[in-house]
Amino acid sequence: MNNPHLPSWEKVLDEARDAGFGGLELGPYGYMPLDVTRVSDALDQRGLSIVAGTIFDDLVSLDNRENLLRQTREICALITQLPKPHSHDGQRFEAPYLTVMDWGHGVRDFAAGHSDRAPRLDGTAWSNMMETIRQISTLARDEYGVRATIHPHAGGYIEFADELEALVRDIDADTAGLCLDTGHMAYAGMDPVETLRRYWDRVDYIHFKDIDPVVFDQVMAQKIRFFDACAKGVMCPIGRGIIDYPAVRALLSELGYGGYITIEQERDPQNAGSILDDLAASRTFLKQTGF
Repeated sequence: MNNPHLPSWEKVLDEARDAGFGGLELGPYGYMPLDVTRVSDALDQRGLSIVAGTIFDDLVSLDNRENLLRQTREICALITQLPKPHSHDGQRFEAPYLTVMDWGHGVRDFAAGHSDRAPRLDGTAWSNMMETIRQISTLARDEYGVRATIHPHAGGYIEFADELEALVRDIDADTAGLCLDTGHMAYAGMDPVETLRRYWDRVDYIHFKDIDPVVFDQVMAQKIRFFDACAKGVMCPIGRGIIDYPAVRALLSELGYGGYITIEQERDPQNAGSILDDLAASRTFLKQTGF
C-alpha cells in the first residue's frame, strides 16, 4: 500500500471485467475504500463480486494483534455487505473468505524460496502467531460468518513445508482452512499437486499463478526480496511456466473441488502495462486445459 505507483482500484475492476473474470479479491487492506455503497455500485456496474478479503501483515508481533483484529472487523463488515458470490457444488464454505498471510519481516523476505537459510520462529513466537491467527479466524467466523483461510506466502514466516505442517497441526479445522497457492508452493520448493493432495481436507480456497523457470533460476542465485523478484518477472502467465496445470486439473477433478480459484499475476506496478493481456492469456490457457 506504500507503493506510489499502484493503479486505481477502479482501473483494476475495469481490467478484471475486460479480462473475463467474474470476481476478484478485495486486495490489501486500505486499497479499496471501506465504503459499502461505493464499492457495491462499482462491482454491480461491472458484473463482479468480491470472493475474499485479505489480511497481509505482520502476524508475529504481539504489538500488532489489535491492529489485525481491527482490520478483521472492518474487512469482514465490508465484504459481507457486498454483492454475494455464487455458491457451487463441492464448495465447503460460502464465499467471501478472509485470506490471512504473514508478511513484513526483512530477514525472511530476503530468504524467500530458500528453506535452508530462512530463520524459523522460536517456540514462543510461533505460539503467539498461532494465537493471533486463532483470534482473527474466530472473530471472522463468530461475528461475521466468514471463513478464514490461511495462505503460506513467500517471504513470510509461514512459507515452507515444515511451517505448513506445523500450521495444520496447531490450527484446527473448525477454526480456519487453507488457501494454497500453486506459485508460492513451487517457489518454496513444494510440489503443488502433492501438497494439495496431502492437505486436501483443509483446502477451502486456491490461488493460481505460474513461475518463469529462467527468471526463477536467476533470482534464486541472488539475495533478493520476493516482490523485487516479481518485478523481474518471476511470475509469468499461467501455462508459460514450470507448474503442471493439467496435473492440477486432474487432481481437482479427482477430488471434486467446487470452490473458488483466484488467478494472480504478481507484478511491480511500474511494469503493469501487460497485466490485462497476461491475465486474459492465463484464463485462455486454463479454459483450454479444461478448467
